Amino acid sequence: MDSLADLDARIADCVACPRLVAWRTEVARVKRAAFADRTYWGRPVPGFGPADARLLIVGLAPAAHGGNRTGRMFTGDRSGDVLYQALYDVGLASQPTAVTADDGLELYGVRVTAPVHCAPPANKPTPGERDTCRPWLVQELRLLRPTLRSVVVLGAFGWQAALPAFAEAGWTVPRPRPAFGHGARVHLDASDAPESATGLDLFGCFHVSQRNTFTGRLTPEMLREVLRTAATAAGLP
Repeated sequence: MDSLADLDARIADCVACPRLVAWRTEVARVKRAAFADRTYWGRPVPGFGPADARLLIVGLAPAAHGGNRTGRMFTGDRSGDVLYQALYDVGLASQPTAVTADDGLELYGVRVTAPVHCAPPANKPTPGERDTCRPWLVQELRLLRPTLRSVVVLGAFGWQAALPAFAEAGWTVPRPRPAFGHGARVHLDASDAPESATGLDLFGCFHVSQRNTFTGRLTPEMLREVLRTAATAAGLP
């Protein structure tokens, strides 16, 4: 795979995890009452954003009635409402809402992805499913590497899932592995020099889940602050 378009197409056809295949398919068949007249995507959800992104946002997995319905990460659910509003507020998105995969939303220098590309039951992938999906994230990081300068990871699950992927994709992860925390910042040096010796700034942020946003654990300003800092580190305006 020598392009993100090829990678995205391959991801969308993946059937590697039987439990996830069964769940995403069943959700797409039964649907939620509010979306009974919609056709669900019901497949693995690839990343979204430009191929020359300087900033990458890593979540957890698509939501059953969000990305699994629309076919685009963080689209069509309340977590996405919070994320895309914040991206718009800091000048990284063309509009504050993400409703469908063809709603005209553009991201500026930012790509959004996840370590698990299928919607999992109860929003909880197993460690085995996480590890099975990791090669997709590794390849995405390798393809983004010429321009990628910073990454925001949403939540502890994504943080732990992403660290091995960074190591496989050509960056050095410190030992012991850095702990997740909101506002955490870690610099990853390139592990292969000299031609690709570009480091990466890694930022931790509480996940934009309803549990966090409804309770105030993650406020819009907290999210905007992390995004601003990461965008500056990436050299985005």
